[in-house]
Amino acid sequence: MPSHKPRSKNGSPVKSGSSSSPIGLKTILAITIAALASVFYILDSHLEIFYIFNPADLHDLSKRAIGAHGNDTRQVVEMIVGELSAKLPGGYVNLDEEWIFNNAGGAMGAMYIIHASITEYLIVFGTAIGTEGHTGRHTADDYFHILAGTQLAYTPGEYEPEVYPQGSVHHLHRGTVKQYKMDEACFALEYARGWIPPMLGFGYADTFTSTLDFPTLWRTTWVTGREMVLNLARGKL
Repeated sequence: MPSHKPRSKNGSPVKSGSSSSPIGLKTILAITIAALASVFYILDSHLEIFYIFNPADLHDLSKRAIGAHGNDTRQVVEMIVGELSAKLPGGYVNLDEEWIFNNAGGAMGAMYIIHASITEYLIVFGTAIGTEGHTGRHTADDYFHILAGTQLAYTPGEYEPEVYPQGSVHHLHRGTVKQYKMDEACFALEYARGWIPPMLGFGYADTFTSTLDFPTLWRTTWVTGREMVLNLARGKL
C-alpha cells in the first residue's frame, strides 16, 4: 500500500526529526538559571557556616599584638600569624611569608596571603612609603585592621576624612566604595568575608591597563589559587 506522508501546503513532505525547538531550549535555560539563582541565594544567606575567622576576634588579636610589640610591625605580624596557626591547625593558615606586590584601584602596596578560600581571605597589606586609590566595589565585607600608621578614607558628599589610626578597624561594607589613602608607612590585617572569586578581577585589572607586570600577576594567581584549592581539599569553602 502506498504510504501517506504529511505534506506542507506547497506539496513537499514535512521533515520529521528530534531537533529541539527554540521554545524548549529557552525553557531549559530559564529553569537552569532559576535553579542556580536559588542555590546562590541559599548559600549567600548561610555564608556564616563557612567562615573560620571572626572580625571581633581578629580585632582583639591585632590590638593585643600591637600592645605587645608596639611599632615593631614584623613582630606584630608574626604574633598574629602564630596565634592563628595554633588556633586553626591543619594548614588553614599560610606560614610562608610570601610577599607579593599588589596594584589595584590605582594604589600600590604589597601583601602576604595568610588565608584564601572561596568565602574568606586574610592578608597583611601595606606599604612603607604610602599610597592612595580606589577601594573597589566588592562582593564581600572588608575589615581593615590597622597594624601600623594611619589610613584615611573619603565618601562622596563628606567634607572631612574618615581617620583610622593604629589599632582601629575600617569596615568597608559589601557593595560600597570609597577613596582611601595610607600616608607614609601603613600596614593592615585585611579580612574579607563573602564571595571572594569575583573580587579577583579588581586585583588583576591594573596589570592589563597600567603596570603590565605579568610575573607578579602570575605569582598572585599561583599563591591565591594554591591556597583556595588546598582549602577546598580540606572541605573549606
